[in-house]
Amino acid sequence: MNQKYKFKTKQVLFTVLIAVAGLSGCKKFLDVNENPNNPDTASPNLLLPASQAATGQIMGNFFQIYGNFWAQYWTQNPTSSQYRTVDQYNPAATAFDRPWLILFRNALVNADLITKAQGSSLEYTKGIAYLMKAYTFQVATDAFGDIPVSQALQPEVYPAPSYDAQAVVYDSVFNYIDKGMALISVSNSSSPGAQDMVFQGNMANWKAFANTLKLKAYLRLAYVDPTKAAAGVRALYATNPTFLTVDASIKYLSTGGNENPLYNEMVGLSRTQNIVASTTAISHFDANSDPRVAKLYDLIPTDAAAKTERSIPQGSYNTNTGKTVSPPSALVGARASNSASATAPVKFISVAESYFLQAEAVQRGWTNGVGVVATLYTQGIQASFTALGAGDATAYIASAPDGAAALAANPLKAIITQKYYAMCGFQGFEAWTEWRRTGYPDFFTPSVAPILGIPRGSFPLRMAYPNTEATSNKNFPGIVTIDQPVWWDKN
Repeated sequence: MNQKYKFKTKQVLFTVLIAVAGLSGCKKFLDVNENPNNPDTASPNLLLPASQAATGQIMGNFFQIYGNFWAQYWTQNPTSSQYRTVDQYNPAATAFDRPWLILFRNALVNADLITKAQGSSLEYTKGIAYLMKAYTFQVATDAFGDIPVSQALQPEVYPAPSYDAQAVVYDSVFNYIDKGMALISVSNSSSPGAQDMVFQGNMANWKAFANTLKLKAYLRLAYVDPTKAAAGVRALYATNPTFLTVDASIKYLSTGGNENPLYNEMVGLSRTQNIVASTTAISHFDANSDPRVAKLYDLIPTDAAAKTERSIPQGSYNTNTGKTVSPPSALVGARASNSASATAPVKFISVAESYFLQAEAVQRGWTNGVGVVATLYTQGIQASFTALGAGDATAYIASAPDGAAALAANPLKAIITQKYYAMCGFQGFEAWTEWRRTGYPDFFTPSVAPILGIPRGSFPLRMAYPNTEATSNKNFPGIVTIDQPVWWDKN
């Protein structure tokens, strides 16, 4: 697409495209001859990968680390120190400065500029941008609680936008999904093609993404506003929706500047293996004789004939200094010494998650009679096995304590617990968020690290507002400690 698109000067001046050092995942899309920050011209199809890559950077690096630690898949390696404050539940407010900046000034501003672009045949690109706005705003509010939304992307009020209640943010999420779906459903618009880093311009997949995202967002309200959640899910199912059967993800390359964002950080940290296996997750994988554990973590030789995974309790780095612990595998992008980590995808919504969301909706009786819980539950587990190359899940489902028997005993608990296993390594933030929402899985244990930030025995229930907001935004609502639940967290 060679046509230029006019934008307001102030808007473009506030467009912060991705720096190579911080957001290497879309470098190949930014290697162009024209300057995308020029106040006179900017191409929506250039802003699209910039916006998507920014969200991918957060979900694949910062939120990936915090999520996998706080979902108790990973813990700090006893031989290093990079993430001790995460295990201690005592991160500095300054640690959240850059993620907040990337979410709002990179991902969301660029998406917003696309939606305001003037020109013909831009419906599909604008529709994708609206859906990315919906996804990113939901991620941000799930992480921090109340956030700016109504004034968030207005350059005339930057850097002091007012904050909106989470209920308002969620209403905006639903609104953006509807706007996006309307635009990607038109006929004969121009596809963004390869500039779309998620689905390469496949509108059928984007429609399924929109429906799956809307289902996830309504289920998030299941405990705080069940009437609204049920009505929203029923209205969604009345449209005969399709849901994701392929991962919504960004795929990375092994060449410089295009690697998985977590691995890219590990390379910058001299390939130090800061992340190892937490006993919380490992012990429950093992209790189910789950073959996925050998895909998600590297095995350690125990004798001449066998290998197994080794783990340490959450936050026990000080008392296990002499122990060799399994690191997460290259498959999830977290093995510092294995260059195969470079090509691990960042998953926004996985196929397994899609099936488990549907299973929960059916179990709650909100789908107008559509769907069978046991079938969707099985499909979710098999999708996880398939994604990891773990084979046929039939025997596992039949024999594992957290398999078919668990579904019969407590369907919701079984669905969310299996979702937890399926999200290991790839979707740590979402697993931690689902635990906050539902209380499942019910086997988390407090970190044994010295916990300075919140009362001992408590768990982190949100991320802290960044220091930059406290010091520069006159409308900052005040410090909220990370042991305080967000709006929808009633468990």
